[in-house]
Amino acid sequence: MADTTELADDPHPRPRRRGRAGLGRLFGRGIGPRAVGVAAVLAVALGAAACGGSDDSGSTDSATSSAPKGKLTIADAGFTESKILADMYGQLLTKAGYTVDRTSVASTEIAQSSLESGQIDVMPQYVATYADLLNTLVNGKDAASVSSSDLDASVAALRKLATGKGLTALDPADAVDQNAFAVSKDFATKNNLKTLSDLGASGLEVKIAAGPECATRPFCQPGLEKTYGIKVSDIVETGVDTAQTKSAVKDNTAQLGLVLTTDATVSDYNLVVLDDDKKLQNADNLVPIVNTKSLSPEITKALNALAPVLTTADLADLNKKVDADREKTSDVAQDYLKSKNLL
Repeated sequence: MADTTELADDPHPRPRRRGRAGLGRLFGRGIGPRAVGVAAVLAVALGAAACGGSDDSGSTDSATSSAPKGKLTIADAGFTESKILADMYGQLLTKAGYTVDRTSVASTEIAQSSLESGQIDVMPQYVATYADLLNTLVNGKDAASVSSSDLDASVAALRKLATGKGLTALDPADAVDQNAFAVSKDFATKNNLKTLSDLGASGLEVKIAAGPECATRPFCQPGLEKTYGIKVSDIVETGVDTAQTKSAVKDNTAQLGLVLTTDATVSDYNLVVLDDDKKLQNADNLVPIVNTKSLSPEITKALNALAPVLTTADLADLNKKVDADREKTSDVAQDYLKSKNLL
């Protein structure tokens, strides 16, 4: 899907996957437009979530309202991956003794305001992109990026900025959702390509199937040219990680396609992802963000248990179960946690 959410000052927004909104990314998760009537909109959203009943977002019902440790509101950003993570958080915290309300907040502005105010207690975010978002909020839109491909450094920057906003970043998961670049298996075999460095060293000129922004974004054409010496002749405007992008590469309309690391359907098109061996992409590992006033040792323990378990391959498979197989995000989350003995 080619639709995106971005501001002109965002250096690397990224796409929404199947309705991805708010934190949808094109070379980094974008910042949604300035929200009007934030409090009123959120009140409606959270009020709906608090009405009870189980839905695809995993909202709890009145049977759990007597949980002894209090109530938590957990939000997702309105797209599949975020919903799955938020459902996992909700189920882990329900097990830990909390009553959980689930809601979706597609606007980054609303989500951020509500996290800071405590109307939202917990939300999944992405380390590098969220660090840069907070940096622009604290230091202005022209502030230099504080994120990189170095996970530890990006987490340190995130935690420092989050503290100033009354938020806490817990342990990041092994799972990372980044841009990736795919070629056809035939093209890779013919030219002995395993990494983006291999493609640069080959001297081959390629067309990239991507969104039009690829021509100017630092994590797409400019980055590929500067970091890897890849020769780009044209952008085939098919969007980011869309069926059209993968088909264009499969059919050799383009030789390189912009996909995402958590897309489990790449191989369905007989494509392979070239390794980002020089670490062009930032460390966008999944991370729980918690309002610090809501945080407790039980919350920390429950959510941090997921961090070393969830891998990028796992997340890709979970996305596919929802987007391709049409399973409910709450069911997919529950099955996964049970399979890992976390529920």
